[in-house]
Amino acid sequence: MFVGNKLDLKLSEPSLSEGSNQDLSLESTLRDLPLFHFQAMSTCLGITVAEIFEKNPLLPGVILTEEGEFVGMMSRRRLLEYLLKPQALELFLNLPLKVLYSYARTEMLVLPESTTILIAAQQALRRSPELQGEPIIAVQSEPKSYRLLDVHALNIAYWQIRGIETQVRYERAQAQMIQSEKMASLGRLVDGVAHEILDPVGFIWGNLTYVTGYSENLIELLSAYEAIWPQIPEEISQLKEEIEFDFLKEDLPRTIGSIKAGAERLTKLATSLQNFCHIDEVHPKPFDLHNIIDGIVLLLKSRLTGEIEVVKNYGYLPPVPCYAGQLNQVFMNILTNAINALINEAVGQELAKEFRGVALTDPAHKPRIEITTEVCSPDPPVDTERPLLRWVSIRIADNGPGMSSGKQQRILQSFSTEKRAEKETSLAVSYQIVTAKHGGRFRMRSQLGIGTEFEILLPLV
Repeated sequence: MFVGNKLDLKLSEPSLSEGSNQDLSLESTLRDLPLFHFQAMSTCLGITVAEIFEKNPLLPGVILTEEGEFVGMMSRRRLLEYLLKPQALELFLNLPLKVLYSYARTEMLVLPESTTILIAAQQALRRSPELQGEPIIAVQSEPKSYRLLDVHALNIAYWQIRGIETQVRYERAQAQMIQSEKMASLGRLVDGVAHEILDPVGFIWGNLTYVTGYSENLIELLSAYEAIWPQIPEEISQLKEEIEFDFLKEDLPRTIGSIKAGAERLTKLATSLQNFCHIDEVHPKPFDLHNIIDGIVLLLKSRLTGEIEVVKNYGYLPPVPCYAGQLNQVFMNILTNAINALINEAVGQELAKEFRGVALTDPAHKPRIEITTEVCSPDPPVDTERPLLRWVSIRIADNGPGMSSGKQQRILQSFSTEKRAEKETSLAVSYQIVTAKHGGRFRMRSQLGIGTEFEILLPLV
């Protein structure tokens, strides 16, 4: 700090503690950059400021004050431009700064120190063309405290951040490519396993038809024998008792029916696995969304405990052009979130009941996931350019604890490109698939104590 003997002049250069270009990020603000505090009263002589500039070549300019109040600023470049004019040295060097400033006054850009570097650089570029070369910006840290920022340092920091952002995006793109390849390989593997399951199941299912017919024919034959020869030998009567023939005759159709049900369920599970691991083609194809949703619910059956009820309110849906494999991921993410919310609430209630001895909710309040589908024309229209377009609406709602406004805001923020680049959540991926890949809409509604609902709107071509 330099303080003139007779003039109110203060000078300090930035140190690393006041600002550094190290460890910059997308959220870095102007306070993270080197800021200069060179302040002089407007009555200070021009020659004094010129001497300070000569001794401190890094100073980008000077802040002018009157009675402690900020009145303006002048850059080193601006000062030198006027001093180089004919007879300017004799005119300005021995006169107060306010005289020179009355000639060199320009439009000022004053920014709070909380302004991010990215926004500050954009505002600096938006200045009028004659000010594009002006090398300083005033940074306000307190109501009456101002410091100077060198635009050159701001631009360097801006491009450093852009470089970091580009590198992060490149690394994320590489990671996504690797992950996509892994998922494609896993999808092909699971598809092969499902195919291997379906082959023997097909044998079982096909032969069950013959086994059913054979068993019915044999029982019919035995019944005919009993009708013709009511008096059967003692050895045969004893054998019938040993094998419990009457029970066997009644239970055999039920056993075959159980085998059929198991084979059918295994077939549906393997088919759902194949559909879930479906590798999308370049162009969307029409699919039955109800089959897709049913397949996901079947895959999640192990997590759907007996306490969680799934209610399906299916309306009539035509085949919807879509990328089935990606929509599988969307429905899986939303249903998984709903199941987690209901399970967490149930666990919390059980713990409260165990430690407090009282139930927090009505026992009749059964955890429920409700899936509703319909064709609609939203009012107001979702797409103002095509207001008459029909949409397919898929609403997945749970009666769980709901979300606070803060949590909802964080989820909505994660849908933005910048937040998604930092941390890609399952809901952010779902939003991207619905909006970017399908031209649809992804909506979320939640209320504490009521539950959460996600709505997916897909356009019908």
